[in-house]
Order: sequence, then C-alpha cells, then structure tokens
Amino acid sequence: MTLQDTPTAGTTRHGDFAELRRRVTEAGLLRRRPLYYGCRAGALLLALALVLTGFTALGATWWQLGLAPVLALVLGQLALLGHDIAHHAVFSGRRSTDLAGILLGNLVVGMSYGWWVSDHNRHHAHPNREGRDPAANAILFVRTAEQARRTRGLRRTVAKYQAELFFPLLSLQALGLVVATTVTLVRGRLRHPVLERSLAALHYLLAAGLLLVVLTPLQALAFAVLCGAVLGVYLGCIFAPNHKGMPMTGPDEPPADYLRRQVLPSRNLRAGRFTHFLFGGLGYQIEHHLFPAMPIAALRPAARIVRGYCAEVGLAYGEAGLVDSFREILRDLREVGRSVDSPPGATAPCVPPVPSVPGARADRGSAR
Repeated sequence: MTLQDTPTAGTTRHGDFAELRRRVTEAGLLRRRPLYYGCRAGALLLALALVLTGFTALGATWWQLGLAPVLALVLGQLALLGHDIAHHAVFSGRRSTDLAGILLGNLVVGMSYGWWVSDHNRHHAHPNREGRDPAANAILFVRTAEQARRTRGLRRTVAKYQAELFFPLLSLQALGLVVATTVTLVRGRLRHPVLERSLAALHYLLAAGLLLVVLTPLQALAFAVLCGAVLGVYLGCIFAPNHKGMPMTGPDEPPADYLRRQVLPSRNLRAGRFTHFLFGGLGYQIEHHLFPAMPIAALRPAARIVRGYCAEVGLAYGEAGLVDSFREILRDLREVGRSVDSPPGATAPCVPPVPSVPGARADRGSAR
C-alpha cells in the first residue's frame, strides 16, 4: 500500500521520460530531505499543541469559533505532510512509512491511511481517466458530459448547478473523508487493520471528549461543523486546480506513455512561495505526478527542468495563476453541468486551452 515513483516497463516513448528522469536525478532533486521534513513536522506538531492549549485555556465561550479555522489549517497541513510520507518522500522503508503514515493520518488527522493510499495509488496510475481515477468519479462533481447525463435524482440537480455550488460543496469534503474512513475501517481490507482501527477510534474519542469537556454541547457542535467546513474548503481548494478543467481520457482510449499520461491532465499554479507553502507543494502538480517521491522542497527547481524539457519534446505544460485556474474550473463545471439535459450522443463541451510554454502543442483536447 505504498505509492510508487517508477513507471512500469514499456511506458516511455522514445525514452522521453528516461531522459527527463536522468536530468532531474543529476540535479540531485530526488534525494530525501530528512532535516527539512523533521523541522516541518516539529513546527506543525508544535502549532497543533499551541492551538489545543489555547482551546483548553479559553474554556466554554463562543470565541472558540475563532480557533476552529486555525485548527483546520493546521490539520490540513498535517494531512499534506502525511501525503508526502505516503509517497516515500520522507522514509524509504515500507514499515517506517506505514507506521508514520498511520500515526499521522489515523491518530492525528482522523483519516484512514490505508484507504487514502489505495485511493491515491489509483489516481496516480490513471489521472483524469474516466472509470479508473477515483478523483474523476467523485460523488460531488461530474467531470464529463456522459457522467452528467447519467446522473439521477438530487445528484442530477446538483450536477446541473455544480459551478454555482462549487465552494459550498467543498465544505463537505472533510465529512466525505470521515465517511470513507468509517466505511473502510468497518468493512474495508487493510494491511494493518488493528492499528488503524484502534488509532482512528482513539482520535475520535479524544476529539469528542475534549470538545464536550471544554465546551457546551451546542458550542462543541458548532466548533466541529466550522472546523470541518473550513478543512474541507481548504483541502478542496488545494486539490481542485490540480486536474479539474483539464483533459479527460475516455475509458476505452488507449493509455498514453508515462510522461504524457502524467503531464497532460495536470495543471501547475503560477504563484509565489507563500501560496505554494499553503498548497503543500501540490501547486507543482506536474512535477509531483512525474516524481511522486520528490520532496516538496525540490519541486520548484524541478519545475524549471520539466518545463524546458516539455518545450523540447513539444508537450503542452499547463500552468495558470490561482484565480485563472479557478475560472477554468468553474467554466468547465458549468459547461459539463449544461450537459445534464442534453440528448445522448451530443458533443461534449470543449475545454478551453490551458496556457503553455512557447513551442508546446496547443491541442489539449485529449490525453493521448
């Protein structure tokens, strides 16, 4: 249940990825950064301790709602750290990776590490491929015209207005993680079932106990709802620009080679260091998908190499500013939502081209 960094044999085309990997390796960008991750983990755990100390010190007051968004941001950053751990960016061994991931995911954040790794493995193997990528078949949003026409009931109405409901729906992301964790821990297959179930149960018992001991029941409910909503929007806004509004691959289309399968459906953020810090490095989504085990501190210099290499081989390299990326996402969601009432066989809406480097192909209509 660990995430892989090496494409399967025969997936490269004319040695394209092999040459890119050689350049990145020679630049020293794939070596692990234990000191960086040690400092980051220490700072985040200290921040969590300070928030919890402030929470207990304030006592039963509605001013506690001011701490809820702060706690959500800290938990979001810890979840992003867990993401890097699962990708072997921190530890090389499976045992140490799984142990650290379960401690951080199940005990600290309250999310099943085993479920997330399984789900995320499939996403990395088939990004934006209909029927194969779990993120492209999520319950909250429909990504293709065919998906939109297949929806029924309440989901059909939601799909029709999904662009308008985008940010409110993101507030449910954290609740979705809790539901997925609960279902997995009760019925799912896990590599370490006893450890995962025990630590997740301990997390929710401690969280509920702390809330009810410090706050009144109504205050506790309000705090939990606000914290969960902010966490959902935060994580949703991090993940949405990565692939939403980018080319989708149909279930029957032949798979592209590794380089193109990872680059074409991914979008990078054109942003400053602070934004990339908030995004946990995932604003460099292209580099992350090409080299999942790369430490986030190496993604910025790697982007310069990958961007130049894509221009050399004539491969579109999708980048957009933060605001523009959400404009593209909302435009795509709106166009797909309009397909709800369109007849079967109607032409799917065309996704507008994404800005790319000079010399790159302008056609982004498919991930072939």
